[in-house]
Amino acid sequence: MDNTPKILLADDDTEFTALLDEYLVGQGFAVSAVHDGHSAIDKAGDFDAMVLDVMMPGLDGFDVLRTIRSQGVPTPVLMLTARGEDIDRIVGLELGADDYLPKPANPRELAARLRAILRRATPTSEGAAKPIVVGNVVIDPARRSTQVDGQAMELTGLEFEVLLALAGNGGSVVDKDALSREALGRRLLPHDRSIDMHISNLRAKLGRDAIKTVRGRGYQLVR
Repeated sequence: MDNTPKILLADDDTEFTALLDEYLVGQGFAVSAVHDGHSAIDKAGDFDAMVLDVMMPGLDGFDVLRTIRSQGVPTPVLMLTARGEDIDRIVGLELGADDYLPKPANPRELAARLRAILRRATPTSEGAAKPIVVGNVVIDPARRSTQVDGQAMELTGLEFEVLLALAGNGGSVVDKDALSREALGRRLLPHDRSIDMHISNLRAKLGRDAIKTVRGRGYQLVR
């Protein structure tokens, strides 16, 4: 059985995708590239993760992400945003991106981010990882699944990690830096709103009162 992670590169910059393709293949990934939004939508579900550029002709990265999430495609997405364009990062996270990097992206960092995304998206078979029940929310770390009032809830990989980090702290307040380290695998950088956006998305899916903001301290999963 071939366990090589399959990555889809969606970017109209053919030179850039060729560079990433060569590097990622050397890092143990299987890579395919498409150069327009329609092709990205058609193939997204066939890959373990997708690297998606915001700026593409026709359907841009936001259109692609919005479409595949509305179709229920769970493929983790790492978005490539214009350097310095915070709004691109915020919108991407709001639409369900798992992570982002500014262009031109460092191939080594991109590979590391992809490994982290794939690791979090892979179910475990650890017997000790029992479901966590918080009010009407059931979180199953082994299956990486979430139910609300008995109904399955589709979360992105990093949304699940943020929720699991909150639940694993027994209802205590968790500061944003700790959440970033535990859920995203990196320290919180100045002006980084990734955690805020994932929390906002979780509230939209779980209910606005499910996660409490404790001003000056962090976030708390309400039991």
